[in-house]
Amino acid sequence: MAKKTPADSSSAIDEDLVRKLAGLLDETGLNEIEYGKDGLTIRVAKHGGQGGPMMVGLPASPVATAPSVPAPAVNDDPGFADHPGALKAPMVGVVYTSPDPDSAPFVQVGDEVSEGQTLFLIEAMKVFNPIAATRAGRVSRILVNTETPVEFGEPLAIIE
Repeated sequence: MAKKTPADSSSAIDEDLVRKLAGLLDETGLNEIEYGKDGLTIRVAKHGGQGGPMMVGLPASPVATAPSVPAPAVNDDPGFADHPGALKAPMVGVVYTSPDPDSAPFVQVGDEVSEGQTLFLIEAMKVFNPIAATRAGRVSRILVNTETPVEFGEPLAIIE
């Protein structure tokens, strides 16, 4: 048996910890859980139809733990939630700014929109729901990127 070097032990994955995290998913009803310690991040996720939890070990660093598409910082400003022209997410899901990856976005900053025009799609429970403009006007801000998770009531865009 090969002797473990300090580098090997820092990247060794604790199987008992992975099992405990997978058990927590079942207990809590969560779909994903992430745990980090001593420079190692472990994420355990359930994905429907794949038979069980999936485990991914990543070194803990700002690059490794950052989302692939960063959420815009402007959405952190609570002032947009109260803006009279805010178009808010009517459900929890993942927002898409275009009908498919090869298409242009539904709308861009500066575009004039009419009431009822589709501006985004929100995928919830594998269903793509069109999100329509609640009023006519000009889009002054788009507060989300495509494939960004959104919460109920979160502002998506500002229509003035």
